[in-house]
Amino acid sequence: MLPATWSRLTCRALSRQGQRALSLFSSSGPSNWTKVVSDAEKIVGYPTSFMSLRCLLSDELSNVAMHVRKLVGTQHPLLNTARGFVYDSRNNLQMRGLIVLLLSKAAGPSHTASDLLSQDMVSGIYPSQRNLAEITELIHTAFLVHRGVVNLKEWTVSDGPLKDMEFGNKMAVLSGDFLLANACTGLAELNNTKVVELISSAIGDLVQGIYYENSINPENSLNDGVDVASWEEQTFLSNGALLAKSCQAAMELAQHDKESQKLAYKYGKHLSLGHKLNSDLQPFVKSSVGEPLSFSLSAAPVVFHRQIVGQERWHQQLQQVQTQRNQLDYSKLLAAVKSEKGVSTAVDLCSYHSNKALEAIQAFPSSEARSALENIASAVTKF
Repeated sequence: MLPATWSRLTCRALSRQGQRALSLFSSSGPSNWTKVVSDAEKIVGYPTSFMSLRCLLSDELSNVAMHVRKLVGTQHPLLNTARGFVYDSRNNLQMRGLIVLLLSKAAGPSHTASDLLSQDMVSGIYPSQRNLAEITELIHTAFLVHRGVVNLKEWTVSDGPLKDMEFGNKMAVLSGDFLLANACTGLAELNNTKVVELISSAIGDLVQGIYYENSINPENSLNDGVDVASWEEQTFLSNGALLAKSCQAAMELAQHDKESQKLAYKYGKHLSLGHKLNSDLQPFVKSSVGEPLSFSLSAAPVVFHRQIVGQERWHQQLQQVQTQRNQLDYSKLLAAVKSEKGVSTAVDLCSYHSNKALEAIQAFPSSEARSALENIASAVTKF
């Protein structure tokens, strides 16, 4: 058994994992990624970073924002989440809705959708598909807010007054519920049973993915670990299911055939997995100047490294990078992970998912929208 100090180290590492999950859709290289997204937004008609602005600026949520100001000066995650909605130079791009709109335009109108003729397409996209894109972003935003609930058993004085942290938790639950309720109302208004089933199952997947993360026992996680198959399943549930099923739902709204729906689903799935790999790889392929180095012990390169070297050697490496204050020296740990093939394995898997996403959209007609989707899939492999 490992000493009790390792349990605390694991708990801190898992906490960092939760904090990193708050990014809206982390970018793979600010300049390149921003250009790809900017070009794509011109194709669908408007900046999708303001897709859920109509809800976020409602009277109800404006009142919530006023209350969130009480958390200023504390370390409550809800404050960082709120800041991310306003401005974050790397993570302010709400990509899920944009992907839904691009796929909708790339697929075009269905020749068999006679009952959709009454819907006026704007920039080649049905109004119902635009509503779906907004709903997707609202669901994603709701879960970001919900994940900002703090485990008060780990509260310390440095986090802020206990009453403020308790208040922040209440705000995270209530405001997240408000966003999710608005998304569900919009979903019902689409008046499509299959789409409701798809998005409802995606919400279930999100919940299952979060429960899966939280079910990891800090005392045993270093011993048991997460193997590659489990990592991919968990990542899909918590990061990929919503986008994949929203892409499929967009095809269903335009009454495209099952094959088109399957291809759209595959694009969303593989793009999400590739993007998560890209995000996990960032600390291992780029040096963060002026920022303290840290990464989750459940990041893909670490998971692959642990599986390659075996549990016994992994435990030895962890003990070797322990500081006198019973903390991990992440610089040394990073060097240990980079010394084996964990990083290169993650890079190869990232390229694999990017290629699978590219393959999935080749059946759609050549167009600006398809080219934008190809550029986004390719950008996933750039570090």
